[in-house]
Amino acid sequence: MTKLIKFGGSSLANGDQYKKVINIIKKDKTRQIIVLSAPGKRFDDDIKVTDLLIQYAKAVINKQDYKDILNNIIGRYKDIADTYGISDDEFAPIVSIFNNLPKQKYPNNEYLLAAFKAHGERMNAKLMSIVLNHLNIKSKFVDPKELGIVVSKDDPNAADVLKETYENLGHFGYGNEKLVIPGFFGYTKDGNMATFARGGSDITGSIIANGLNIPMYENFTDVSSIYSANPKIINHPAPIKKMTYREMRELAYAGFSVFNDEAIIPAIKGNVTINVKNTNMPDEPGTLIVPEGSFQPEHPITGVSSSKHFSALYLHKYLLNKEVGITLKLLQIFQKYNISYEHMPSGIDDLTVIFNKESLDKITIKSLCKEIQESIKPDKLNWIDDYAIIMVVGEGMRDAATTISDIIDPITNENIPIHMINQGASQISIMIGTREANANQAVKSIYNEFFE
Repeated sequence: MTKLIKFGGSSLANGDQYKKVINIIKKDKTRQIIVLSAPGKRFDDDIKVTDLLIQYAKAVINKQDYKDILNNIIGRYKDIADTYGISDDEFAPIVSIFNNLPKQKYPNNEYLLAAFKAHGERMNAKLMSIVLNHLNIKSKFVDPKELGIVVSKDDPNAADVLKETYENLGHFGYGNEKLVIPGFFGYTKDGNMATFARGGSDITGSIIANGLNIPMYENFTDVSSIYSANPKIINHPAPIKKMTYREMRELAYAGFSVFNDEAIIPAIKGNVTINVKNTNMPDEPGTLIVPEGSFQPEHPITGVSSSKHFSALYLHKYLLNKEVGITLKLLQIFQKYNISYEHMPSGIDDLTVIFNKESLDKITIKSLCKEIQESIKPDKLNWIDDYAIIMVVGEGMRDAATTISDIIDPITNENIPIHMINQGASQISIMIGTREANANQAVKSIYNEFFE
């Protein structure tokens, strides 16, 4: 069984971390497809290589001196190369590519920025291939262009993968050598580099696992498992041994940050099993993320998470349920301000619209509320800026008759006001709305009920 393994930036920050990665590669011969991020932080106050490349790009755009930044970037890779005694001649192509970035032609400055950022991953994959071959581990650097990873061109720094990528990958052949692939970017049909917006290397891993029909995708990071609650809220929360894709998606929506939930969609579509593991403790079993078809839950809930980046608009109007087209009016106003909403729970006279407040500013909120007041004329209209959402998720919830009361009772016992309860149609999640100040205590109460 061929495995795809992906390493994040913290796993590749320096020569010592590289050694851990190479030991992981060597330990299992089936680990043949290797996807890499750019080198991350070596210590808390350090700068990621991607951030240095952004500085480099901006200096070029603004026609500023970039010599020190460039030397710093090259120095990060040279330190790793020196760990393995890579000669200057072998390392020279990496120096040359970084030096020549300002001399290339780009359609505009956005594409320039994307290309500069992408080279953090691109040069790290080149260097890893050099090191592996130096250690007599037969490997090949494979550029996303060779794989046929084709992306949209509307926004070169927030590209989407195009469907033809999977057809291209289906025709890609390889032998017994290790394939070392840079994450985070692809190429437009015009041949320009464009990067993914979020979870760049994770999404590359998902795309390739899907396209090459790889059954196991090992995602190495700096934690040993995905936990049933945020360790910043719960001391030593229980690790999750196995969970489904949709459990992961539901929990990621409200704060689980080990995985970018959008990044695993290609893997979901390809029925790929994902194993989240720790580079620093690779023998730990980690967490398996699996298709739900054959999954058998061991507990009523798998995890509880919370997120505080929400706002809510509360609207009260007598006989609201009798007024035809009121929801359409709201949606038209949201469209006018280019605002998407997250949820819209309602009653016969009340309606609450929940937003991601990171996409709103005070001026927009004021104008939005004014227009809703004039158009719909509610009896009461309140904007709630400190809204939190708690997600309680578990495939086992469907078969447990008392789960909802077991979730709600510990919250009410703590005298925490609940502003909204919503159970998804899949019956594997319950969403609870409360104020920011009460969110952590609500998570603790639910966690203690099910896990302590």
